[in-house]
Amino acid sequence: MKTNLKFIVVLLPLSFMVLFNRCNIAQNQQEEKSAGNRYIVAAYVWPSCHDEPMSREKLWGEGIGEWEMIQKGNPRFEGHYQPRIPLWGYKMDDDPQAWEQKIDAATLHGVNTFIFDWYWYDGKPFLEEAVDLGFLGASNNEKANFYIMWANHDVPGNMWNHYRYKTDSLIWHGDVDWENYKIVVDRVIKQYFNKPNYLKIDGKPVFSVYSLGNLVEGFKNNLEETAKALDYFREEVKKAGFPGLHLQLVGGERNGEPCFWGVDASVSEIVKVLGVNSVTMYNMAGKRGEDYLSYGEHAVALRKGWDSTLDIPFFPCVSIGWDNTPRYPEYGKEKVVHYHNTPQSFGAYLQKAKEYADAHPEQPKIVAINAWNEWVEGSYLEPDMLNGYGYLETVKKVMSGEFDNYSNK
Repeated sequence: MKTNLKFIVVLLPLSFMVLFNRCNIAQNQQEEKSAGNRYIVAAYVWPSCHDEPMSREKLWGEGIGEWEMIQKGNPRFEGHYQPRIPLWGYKMDDDPQAWEQKIDAATLHGVNTFIFDWYWYDGKPFLEEAVDLGFLGASNNEKANFYIMWANHDVPGNMWNHYRYKTDSLIWHGDVDWENYKIVVDRVIKQYFNKPNYLKIDGKPVFSVYSLGNLVEGFKNNLEETAKALDYFREEVKKAGFPGLHLQLVGGERNGEPCFWGVDASVSEIVKVLGVNSVTMYNMAGKRGEDYLSYGEHAVALRKGWDSTLDIPFFPCVSIGWDNTPRYPEYGKEKVVHYHNTPQSFGAYLQKAKEYADAHPEQPKIVAINAWNEWVEGSYLEPDMLNGYGYLETVKKVMSGEFDNYSNK
C-alpha cells in the first residue's frame, strides 16, 4: 500500500504535493519529539567507488572508480597498512544490494544517518549514482536517514589520480553561476528533500555546504550576493511545502582558530549575513601528525573554539584516522596518522563527542563521523582485513553507553 500511495502522489497536482509534504513534516516533527534523547550518528559517504562517464573520462579508466587508486596503495614504512583491503570485497557503491549490506551493518551498530558528498561540475552532477542508485535503490534504505553535503571544492587532477596527472592543474572548478545554482536548488529539492528519510531539523531539510569560499566566489565574491542566493534557496524550499531550509556549513581552521575556508570575513559575520543554522566539520582537521591522540586533542581544542564563537549549533565530528598516501607518491611516514590509531582510541574521542552533545541539550544530538568509506584517506567505518568490524563495534559500544567497560578490558 505504501508503494502505491507514492505512485498516486506523483500523478497528483502540485498543491496536493505541498499538502502531502506538510503532513510528512508534521509526522517528522512528532517523531523527533518522541525520539527524545536519541542520537543522530551521521557518517560521511565519499561516493567514488563506481564507474560513471565523467570519472571514467577524466580520472579512473579501469571501470571500478577510485578502487583503482586504493588497490595501488603501497606501504611507505614498516608496518604501514597499504593497500587497504575491504572485508566485504571491492563492491561498487552504486549497487543497491551492496548498500543493503551497508545499511544493515550501519544501523545494527548505531550509525543511523549517511551524509553523501554531492558534486556539480561543468553543468552536470558527478558521482551521484551512489545515492540515487545505490542507497535509495536499496530495499531497506528507509532504515537510515540521509542528507546532502554539496562538496563544491575545486579538483586538481593529481589529487585524485597522480598516475594520470603530474601537475595540480584543475580539472573542475567548484563555483557555479546563477543558472547552474538554480538547477542545483531545483534538483536537490525534487530529488532528495521529498524523501521521507531525508534528515530534517524542525521540519527543515538539512543541506550542508563544504566550501563556502567557492560558493561565495560564484556570486561576485560577495557575502550579500551570496545571501540573496541562499534566500532564493529558502523560498524555493518553502514553495515545496517545507517550513524552510536548515543551512549547514562545514568549518575549518586558520592558525588554530575557527574559520570558513576561502572567506576572509569573521565567523560571526558570515553566520549572521548568510543566516547559517549550524556548523560541523568534515574531519577532525588541522594538525594531524603521526599520533592519533594528538590529532584528537587538537580537534577537541578546536571544538571549544567553535563553541565559544557560535550562537548556533555546532555538531562535532570524529575521524577514524588519516592516510591519503595512495593519492600522493611523495608522502611518507610523517603524513600518516599511525600511532595509537585503533578502534579503542577512536572510541575515546567518539565518547567525548557524545558528551559534547549531551552538554548541549538545546540542540539536536548530532555526531558526525569521518567517514563511512574514505578508504583512500584511511578513515572508514566499513570493516577491513586489519580491524574487521572493530570500528563499528566501537560505535555501538559508545552510543549504547557500554564503552567504559569495553575500553578497560
